[in-house]
Amino acid sequence: MGTPTQHSKESAQVSRSLNAVKTQATDTVSSVADLKTTLADEYLLLLKTQNYHWNIEGPLFFSLHKLFEEQYKQLAEYVDRAAEVIRAMRTKAPGSFKEFNDLSSIQEALADKASSHQIIETLSQDHTNMAIALKARLEDAEDAEETSAVVLYEDLIQFHEKAAWMIRSHRS
Repeated sequence: MGTPTQHSKESAQVSRSLNAVKTQATDTVSSVADLKTTLADEYLLLLKTQNYHWNIEGPLFFSLHKLFEEQYKQLAEYVDRAAEVIRAMRTKAPGSFKEFNDLSSIQEALADKASSHQIIETLSQDHTNMAIALKARLEDAEDAEETSAVVLYEDLIQFHEKAAWMIRSHRS
């Protein structure tokens, strides 16, 4: 039988362990929510980029058409990676337009015909906003020690920063 001091130390250690488990569980739930939002954002940005790929007109048609095709193909790969990370965390990945619309902050492409200038401004701002949002999500994933999410976010930040730059370079 231990001394009262030993029992007190053991109780404190058990309490710290339980708090660590609760914190980790909370961090994981937060990481999953962030990943679902990321998946929705990436999917809607893919759709928006593909829409502009199909409907771009004007003197910048060829270069923007090709650029947007490269970008929506890259986004498709990131969408799949995000869904796989979510599934690896034993959670169902969202997969409907309703779920994506509910989770995402990305606005749909303009319904009316958009000028090349409007498209350039809209998509470059979307990519910039994504990079900013992903940096915050990256910090949360690092705190939660969710390595797969960290790697995904680092790759996505790099992609979005480059995509914004490539699109902005078409400004006249």
